[in-house]
Amino acid sequence: MTVKTLSVPCPSCKKQVLLTSESPFRPFCSERCKAIDFGDWATEKNAIPVEENELDRWSEDLDGY
Repeated sequence: MTVKTLSVPCPSCKKQVLLTSESPFRPFCSERCKAIDFGDWATEKNAIPVEENELDRWSEDLDGY
């Protein structure tokens, strides 16, 4: 029986990374690429898009408290 190992491109540099325990920073290829990605989220370079009316709904939910 042949076992195939899944590989994915590193989200930062696009280098192929094997998804095994031998790749401790998976899906990133290195600690550096992981830190770059974290920095992009921290500075809001990366963000999950939210429509303006969705933000308003959160404040309305708090009116009853």
